[in-house]
Amino acid sequence: MIVRDFNKITTEEKDRVVSDANWTSVRMLLADDGMGFSFHITFLEAGSEHTFHYKNHFESVYCMKGKGRITDLATGETHEIHPGVMYALNEHDKHTLVADEELVMACCFNPPVTGNEVHREDGSYALEDA
Repeated sequence: MIVRDFNKITTEEKDRVVSDANWTSVRMLLADDGMGFSFHITFLEAGSEHTFHYKNHFESVYCMKGKGRITDLATGETHEIHPGVMYALNEHDKHTLVADEELVMACCFNPPVTGNEVHREDGSYALEDA
């Protein structure tokens, strides 16, 4: 059984806290936990805009707090994001996420991330072997 305390991670296990331009991700589960997915709580700053394209990962995201919108860049379709909304990038969808307010999101990645990834220029994470 794995039990982790979000508050303890953010104060004592800072190697599990990853930040990039206008977002912070608290990595609750990572690849080395052996679950087959990783689980994160991610904070996106109000007024920020992010374009991602997880070509090597599937991601599902559940909004816990805030308001924003996500645009599928292949179709141009935009969806409102607010507490209770989940989206899944089941086709490695290239997308832009806009945080109108601070967004607090619960995210799962498959395959799991290791915790050391950084977004590449194309908005993706490399696979560990890549």
